[in-house]
Amino acid sequence: MGDAEEFDAFYTACAGRVVGHVYVLTGNRGEAEDAVAEAFMRAWQRWRTVREADSPEAWVRRVASRIAVSSWRKTLNRVRAHHRAAVDQSVPGLSEDHVALLQALQRLSPNQRRAVVLHHLNDLSVADVAAEMQVPVGTVKAYLARGRRAMAGMLTDTHHEGASHG
Repeated sequence: MGDAEEFDAFYTACAGRVVGHVYVLTGNRGEAEDAVAEAFMRAWQRWRTVREADSPEAWVRRVASRIAVSSWRKTLNRVRAHHRAAVDQSVPGLSEDHVALLQALQRLSPNQRRAVVLHHLNDLSVADVAAEMQVPVGTVKAYLARGRRAMAGMLTDTHHEGASHG
């Protein structure tokens, strides 16, 4: 199999998962798709090195996450305005629970959000999350504990607010 065919198979196998991962991190599908497209372009440019990585998918996911974070930093004011406007609007195709989960994730620190998404939504072990984030296992455990605690409070508050208005 040639490089192009091998890369195409790799892309087909994992692009959807990577877009889903970055979407949960950013809350914006368009930004997620852009970041993932850029990451796959970089992977193709370095394919002979990337394919030898322990996990080429993790390499692409890490690059796409970094691209997305850079985008956040460049457009922070625009994103804040978008979130303020989006809070009062329903999102077609998503339940109130999905919207509440996405909003709670957006309130976490970037590291907590990344750890929670990798561990709970991408089903990576704590050790795998630590390797991907390039931090000690104990740091990932702290991110997860703080992130879950913060989200539990936010989701409980959201549920109670919704119940009191119903």
